[in-house]
Amino acid sequence: MLFATPAYAQTATGGTSETLMTLFPLILLFGLFYFMILRPQQKRMKQHKAMVEALKRGDKVITNSGILGKITKVTDDEVDLEIAKDVNIKILKAYVAEVRNKPTPAPANDTKTDKK
Repeated sequence: MLFATPAYAQTATGGTSETLMTLFPLILLFGLFYFMILRPQQKRMKQHKAMVEALKRGDKVITNSGILGKITKVTDDEVDLEIAKDVNIKILKAYVAEVRNKPTPAPANDTKTDKK
């Protein structure tokens, strides 16, 4: 006698709740992927695009390669960057990583009011 068991066909119920339960982990995974990866990336891209469009002459910037400089000329898609006295380079606007303008200084708080 062979050790074979008879194979019985499973009944296909085709219930929508079973289908929904099998798709739920995929939907949950896609939602997590969207909120953790895609949405923040889109936000960073919008911020970078706004920063690049707002570049103006005199801004101090850092490029993606780490070069510090001051913008001397802005064209449609390029900027002239002064990296040393009388040393200018031309770079694409998209390669500007950060604008580092000095903020306006806060007023000094030298007066002491708690003298006794």
